[in-house]
Amino acid sequence: MTGEEIDRSVRQELMSLPKTLAEDVAKNLVMVAKLLDENPQRAYEYSRTALRLASRVGAVREAAGFAAYGVAKYSEALNEFRAAKRMTGSTHLWPIMADCERGIGRPERALAMAGEPEVKRLDRAGQVEMRLVAAGARRDLGQPDAAVVTLQSSELSSTAVHPWTARLRYAYADALLSVGRESEAREWFAKALEADQGGTTNASDRLAELDGIEFVDALDPELDEELDRGVTGDRD
Repeated sequence: MTGEEIDRSVRQELMSLPKTLAEDVAKNLVMVAKLLDENPQRAYEYSRTALRLASRVGAVREAAGFAAYGVAKYSEALNEFRAAKRMTGSTHLWPIMADCERGIGRPERALAMAGEPEVKRLDRAGQVEMRLVAAGARRDLGQPDAAVVTLQSSELSSTAVHPWTARLRYAYADALLSVGRESEAREWFAKALEADQGGTTNASDRLAELDGIEFVDALDPELDEELDRGVTGDRD
């Protein structure tokens, strides 16, 4: 790991730093990205080091935000994302900033953000993400029917598969289930599974639950004992 693994755009931001310092920051950012999913606490620790070294670099503040978000430090994450947005002028962090508001316990603020002009400046993926956050905020506020309506969109009805398709379909299925529309929910969980090529959802498990299928651990010793007793009982 040399630090060269970071994106070119991030490397360009780090060029404002002295060479040795830029290399140290880059190495920490690489570790944040590497550990964010498998060990979020360690990723957070690396992000704090990068932040201590270069707090005036937008990419560092953004990485620190994602690391804090990964360990459910939502208020801290929001502060970092706000700082990154001020430094870069980019709006791509708007949906996750809104989700931080949900994490802090302010779903009404997340909904307000869904109606701000920044949303129109998001790309399609960002707008889908914003819709997912808004639907979650509706459910936080005890408005499950409104959450269902929020998720209904051209992206949901499209047959094309994008990186966000499985998550959108899954969220819609879950929202339908929350309002008692079980048969429709099953249909959309199946559609989510069909689009989930990367295993980003547990749609298969949700389908199994709806179908009354229970999975068991084939290596469970207690299960082996039960099976042995059952076989012995049959012979008796």
